[in-house]
Amino acid sequence: VQLQASGGGLVQAGDSLSLSCAASRVTLSSVAVGWFRQVPGKEREFVAGISLSGRNKDYADSVKGRFTISRDNAKNTVNLQMNSLNTEDTAVYYCAADRTFSTLRISVNKNNYQYWGRGTELTVSS
Repeated sequence: VQLQASGGGLVQAGDSLSLSCAASRVTLSSVAVGWFRQVPGKEREFVAGISLSGRNKDYADSVKGRFTISRDNAKNTVNLQMNSLNTEDTAVYYCAADRTFSTLRISVNKNNYQYWGRGTELTVSS
């Protein structure tokens, strides 16, 4: 299973950006998917997640109302639309897959995700 996050870049505060998580050797609609982010010296933190069924979504408090996670099953991607970006969103963003049997579970614990992709870096300038 290989995951690849893409779409990062350098933007200004207030801008919007969309990240995409693509997969090979796994159909993303068959797993729960989470987005995490990490800055140097800090733990990798949960940002957003979507359940296997797609009916449940969860967001970190810091991004609620600004970020939206969604599936594009036709493209086998999970996307993270990020609006009203601020400098605190600067990080390397990773997507991860959880092969859970639960159709509703979204884990905020990074240790519950079995597959990780390379991250994509987002820098938000003030």
